[in-house]
Amino acid sequence: MDRLHRTLLLFGNDGTQKLRNASVMVVGCGAVGSFAIEALARTGVGHIIVVDFDNVEKSNINRQLFAMDSTVGLAKVDVARCRIHDINPDTHVDVYNIFWDDNTDLDVRPDFVIDAIDTVQSKIAIYRWCTKHTIPFISSMGAALKTDISQIKIAPISKTSVCPLAGRVRRAIRNTDIPDFPVVFSTQSPAPVVGHAKNMGSVITVTGTFGLMLAGYVIEKLAK
Repeated sequence: MDRLHRTLLLFGNDGTQKLRNASVMVVGCGAVGSFAIEALARTGVGHIIVVDFDNVEKSNINRQLFAMDSTVGLAKVDVARCRIHDINPDTHVDVYNIFWDDNTDLDVRPDFVIDAIDTVQSKIAIYRWCTKHTIPFISSMGAALKTDISQIKIAPISKTSVCPLAGRVRRAIRNTDIPDFPVVFSTQSPAPVVGHAKNMGSVITVTGTFGLMLAGYVIEKLAK
């Protein structure tokens, strides 16, 4: 039986073929992005472009799908490529081991982009690139310091509340030509920061839900 049998039953031949023909780029292979990539691969998206500059660390194991004892020290994009091909050898995978900034201009034109990084300056650079090339995108807001998955939502960035990262993004895109765009965010108030602010506590139930909701939004758009 075909590995996409259950996908066919849900989306039909036409929807499944649209997914096979689709190209999706995910920027960020960490706690959120790894789950988005997993969902795209298992649902049959035919071309996945993966962007990340980082290597797997042992501290990633509690929440990142690509982080295992056997992958510590490896480039996240390489682990992603191997896992995608293990799920579906027919998937075409392109990887870019880079940090996305204002100078990034990849020669690819995916049908959709998923932003799964947490650096505001890089997020804005991704939004500008997508806007310049008229590519639809969806972005993850802050998943750290949250525990309640029932408060995770999808809304336009202009309609977000509570999330500090979403607030910084709203301010950063004010008076720009970046249009309103969908985001996954949580309305739960962040827990207090313990330790260094750059290493905020996070749990896989929340980060994984963020990633799956990002992928779910894209899959639904592409299949229809």
